[in-house]
Amino acid sequence: MKKTLVIMATVLGFASGLTAQNNDEMNKKAAGIVSKMTLAEKVGQTAQISIDLVCKGTDTPPTSTLQLDLEKLREAIVEYHIGSILNSPNTRARTPEWWTKTVEQIQSVAMKETRVKIPVIYGLDQIHGATYTAGSTMFPQEITVAASWNPVHARKMGEITAYETRASNVPWTFSPVLDLGLDPRFPRQYEGFGEDPYVGAIFGRELIKGYEGDDNNIGNPHKVAACMKHFLGYSAPISGKDRTPAYIPDNVLREYHVPAFQAAIDAGVHTVMINSGIINNMPVHASYELLTTLLREEMGFQGMIVTDWKDINKLYSRDKMVPSIKEAIKVGINAGIDMSMIPIAYKEYCRLLTELVNEGQVPMSRLDDAATRVIALKLKLNLFDVPNTYRENYPEFNSKAYQQASYDAAADGITLLKNEGNVLPLKKGAKILVAGPNAVSKRSLNGGWTFSWQGEKIDEFASQYHNLLDAIQLKFGKENVSYVPGVSYTNETKWDTEHKDKFDEAIAAAKNVDYIVLCLGENSYCEKPGDLNDLYLNELQTELAQEMFKLNKKVILVLSEGRPRLISKFSSKLDAIIQTYLPGVYGADALADILAGDVNPSGKLPYTYPAFPNSLVPYYHKYAEEQVNTDAAYNYEGDYNFEYPFGYGLSYTTFAYSNPRINKAELPLGSNEDILISIDVTNTGNREGKEVVQLYSSDLYASLVPDVKRLRRFEKVTLKAGETKTITFKLNVNDLSFINLDNKRVVEPGDFVFQIGSSSDNTGNKIAFAIK
Repeated sequence: MKKTLVIMATVLGFASGLTAQNNDEMNKKAAGIVSKMTLAEKVGQTAQISIDLVCKGTDTPPTSTLQLDLEKLREAIVEYHIGSILNSPNTRARTPEWWTKTVEQIQSVAMKETRVKIPVIYGLDQIHGATYTAGSTMFPQEITVAASWNPVHARKMGEITAYETRASNVPWTFSPVLDLGLDPRFPRQYEGFGEDPYVGAIFGRELIKGYEGDDNNIGNPHKVAACMKHFLGYSAPISGKDRTPAYIPDNVLREYHVPAFQAAIDAGVHTVMINSGIINNMPVHASYELLTTLLREEMGFQGMIVTDWKDINKLYSRDKMVPSIKEAIKVGINAGIDMSMIPIAYKEYCRLLTELVNEGQVPMSRLDDAATRVIALKLKLNLFDVPNTYRENYPEFNSKAYQQASYDAAADGITLLKNEGNVLPLKKGAKILVAGPNAVSKRSLNGGWTFSWQGEKIDEFASQYHNLLDAIQLKFGKENVSYVPGVSYTNETKWDTEHKDKFDEAIAAAKNVDYIVLCLGENSYCEKPGDLNDLYLNELQTELAQEMFKLNKKVILVLSEGRPRLISKFSSKLDAIIQTYLPGVYGADALADILAGDVNPSGKLPYTYPAFPNSLVPYYHKYAEEQVNTDAAYNYEGDYNFEYPFGYGLSYTTFAYSNPRINKAELPLGSNEDILISIDVTNTGNREGKEVVQLYSSDLYASLVPDVKRLRRFEKVTLKAGETKTITFKLNVNDLSFINLDNKRVVEPGDFVFQIGSSSDNTGNKIAFAIK
């Protein structure tokens, strides 16, 4: 039998003993409060409702009479003891002053008019900045932040979002998204950090530390409680469509999907939201094995578990696994749910859960546990003592420094994918035609969760920010930059609404310019409305590109999209390709600076950009039979056909790698010694640039078919022209482990190869290593 080392799972504690002690004290205090509560009060604390239920008035911009309906509010909080409220009315952003007044009224009712005087916890989807706060500092989406390969941007985004969310009198954000971005068909891929588990773990940790602080003291009025989501396996449905079934073996869940969530738990995250979908025929909201055995017992999560939208009810209404709503509540709460995002029919929920407890179908101990976790969270947020925070105490709200941080994240993430003949940077004074639907669409630069759910309301809140056309005209001179759309979007909320718009005029205008900048990609969408049936770039945009090629002009493609839409039908004809992903409100300015050469691009793909619809696999795919087309048009291995590989991105300078070395060529099984791997990186060009140095490993033979390679470490380094720096990575034998079919993390003896390079497909610097 092959000898292996089983690695026991360890769960890191809070940042310090003092913090852990305070955490224990908060939990004991919460249990004491719960012990004095009635059954109805306990049940109410586990209920979360939408604010739309307790509002009245009209909400038609530019005027709004929307306000709280105090009679309905009192019914929810005083009579039904509701513990939490979420969302923004009509999914439209509100001013910090509106939020302050509204939440203050809610807290006044909760703390002055109820017997137990427990504050409400308000939660918002502040996803890439303070989504639902008008005037906030909106950042790039997580996928663009990941493309920077610079975790400092995740930390800064978390810090600023927490600050501006607290300025809105809200202490809880439903972020970060830690779903693995395996499938480019999935409409929420842009909300996460890409396809690699290690990248997701590193960036997720930094975002959480930004939200909660290094000490996880969420009572700090500049910090919020984070909510890792969506536990677990949400982003890998068979269909590629949101909230549809997935089939994921247990060892695969643990190998690829768990690491980012484990890193978040180790970072002290306080709450978790559950996957709305179904894994292996079991809705995750009903899975005791996932919510209690795995999440609580194996991974060590001690915080509060909240559902997603209506998801307990869906065990009955959608999944058909129980014969009634009552049975759905029973299954969900007993599986481990602490708080149900109902979000509408709260009276039914409260009545049925009360019946279940009285009948003994939900043990009182389980309800006490859930209510205690809810109360403990409120104590840790210091809501009992300081239930409100006020805008006037947050002078840095949307400050110049915060705006610069958003711009920096966009500029660091935008990725140059092609630059034939060094067509970029564009020559000053040249004549440029800007065309395509994304040229004037702020929706397409920001995506969903931008001042509204679907991002369609952005023009109400973002008049001061530039679209791509604005930014390019400002950079190159309006007299040098013309615009004819060719294809445009409608103003409908629905995202796939493109139509021809002066199509022939755009082709005619292109004849009289030096460069054509095609701004293509996607309109904004979020969740289920973003499902698609065809991953290829939409037909009208493809037609526009193909017509432009006939003119023999230099064509630069600027992509703004939430997922990699396929461009293989015409990509070979493009002179340059820039992927902006969803770069946020300063993304257009960053893009213009890159086009002009004022910023040297340094982003790298956080996912594999597929070439074809039947090659949607990540870089860490398994070995497969070689396939070579008979016409020799393509040479590719197995099912891994990329347009551009994971980790790929160009610069306006060039880099060379040399002298790879390791401190230990072999180590014994079970060794705790550090493995130090070094390489020299030189900027061989004539201008300063940034390079992302990537370390991969390959297990040459294993008891399970090994991945072709896995990313183990990375570092982004700035090099002046001609400068050389030595990059050293530290890891250990356990970093070469994997999850076996017994769901145990093991290290096996054998031969490995470390590979260093500029992308997953360019790792020519190899070092042999062995575990004996």
